[in-house]
Amino acid sequence: MAPEVLNDLRQFIEAAKEVGDWREIRKADWNIEIGALIEATAELIPQPPILIFDEIRDYPAGFRVVGLAFAAYKRVALALGLPPDRSKLELVRLASRKIRSAQPIPPQEVVRAPVTENVITGDEVDLFKFPALRSHEGDGGRYLGTGDVVINADPDSGFVNMGTYRMQLHDRNVLGLWMSPGQHGRMICAKYWERGKSCPIVATFGQDPLTFMASNTKIPWGTSEMDYVGGLRGRPLEVIKGPVTGLPIPAHAEVAIEGEAPPPTEEARDEGPFGEWPGYYSGGTIGTGEPQPVIRVKAVYHRNDPILEDESPLWPGAYPMDLSLRGGLLWDQLESMGVQDVVGVYDYSRYLWVVGIKQRYGGHARQVGHAAIAAAASARDGRYVVVVDEDIDPTNLKEVLWAMMTRVDPKTDIEIVEGSWSTPLDPRMPPEKKAARDYTNSRAIFYALRPFAWRDNFPKVSRASRQLRETVVEKYRNILPFPPI
Repeated sequence: MAPEVLNDLRQFIEAAKEVGDWREIRKADWNIEIGALIEATAELIPQPPILIFDEIRDYPAGFRVVGLAFAAYKRVALALGLPPDRSKLELVRLASRKIRSAQPIPPQEVVRAPVTENVITGDEVDLFKFPALRSHEGDGGRYLGTGDVVINADPDSGFVNMGTYRMQLHDRNVLGLWMSPGQHGRMICAKYWERGKSCPIVATFGQDPLTFMASNTKIPWGTSEMDYVGGLRGRPLEVIKGPVTGLPIPAHAEVAIEGEAPPPTEEARDEGPFGEWPGYYSGGTIGTGEPQPVIRVKAVYHRNDPILEDESPLWPGAYPMDLSLRGGLLWDQLESMGVQDVVGVYDYSRYLWVVGIKQRYGGHARQVGHAAIAAAASARDGRYVVVVDEDIDPTNLKEVLWAMMTRVDPKTDIEIVEGSWSTPLDPRMPPEKKAARDYTNSRAIFYALRPFAWRDNFPKVSRASRQLRETVVEKYRNILPFPPI
């Protein structure tokens, strides 16, 4: 059995092999081939295997890349310390409860760390030592940072932020950094830049799964993701104090760097293009028309035989996160707002959120829809929120589409909310808005529920009941290839 708390990426990979499918692939090419194979696997294979690439072209054996770490929900459950034999909706509920009950635990500084097995500084720094991928055919370069954690500290309060931002490999000791407006890491950098100073930066590439998940989850300003991770783990995240920056470095990371991000007026470079999660080349220089910040790397640390985690964005039909922590976080936030009887939450991408409720009063559904577009977990980058009844499983897209097709009156049940928080990654944002730096968009809320005023008169569904379906599936599973339900 896998341990409840996974200390590093290696431990997670070995545990993942026990609960699901995996493949080791040798001699693949870092230039487009690996990226295309990862995308095809996610797109065409349900609950795809975790992919481990070794002997990558131009690199020695042992310098590995892992892909699709979280593309199967059982592996996400494993990462969260939850039982992988539960249904997807049950796991979202358990994740929500875990988030709600977790109390922040600050990181613990240690003296020795696996990440310092190899230390490279000064003129010896060469980031091309690692098999950074060029993942999409139109990418403007290689990206070391996709499955990364970027760490910086607010100069006023000292609170330490972790975020996941894409990082282009410009030079042997220079990384590009794209952070959308409003991201906490960017806000911290801007405070340094306004004072004419460079912002100290730490970044890791390949880390324990909870640290990575927390890094790309939206939590309130001033709350350190490192404390948040400690709460989810039930014990402190072990860190070392960076010799160059003084910032904490996760001790069990595969690769880490220390450096500084100078004010863009001092040094900036064109960044991208890069294929992003909406399925288009966006953000960076192509999205803003401006050069983007860089990180001058002063020190590199890595474990023997390091493993890079690839989380290059894939188009929504090949979604690489089958059970997002964001769903559990939104569930928790809705209940914290006082929203009653939430029975399910799921996000298919940042553009499509589904919330299930048991309607209790007139206006209940509208309250939920507006709360979902306002909550921190889902406020940014959104497009559609779908509110459904309790008989619809939010994790089952067929059921969600059925509700949208049969319970939505286009004239009265689709609400448009304008002026919502978006980013330059939005492919539908008009050029004039981007030029004006007006990074807002509209949201559509679909009220795919039986109308509350006459819900008891709504036609009765003809589909087999869930209990009957489960009974016949189990009875005939040895004859028909039913998936787990």
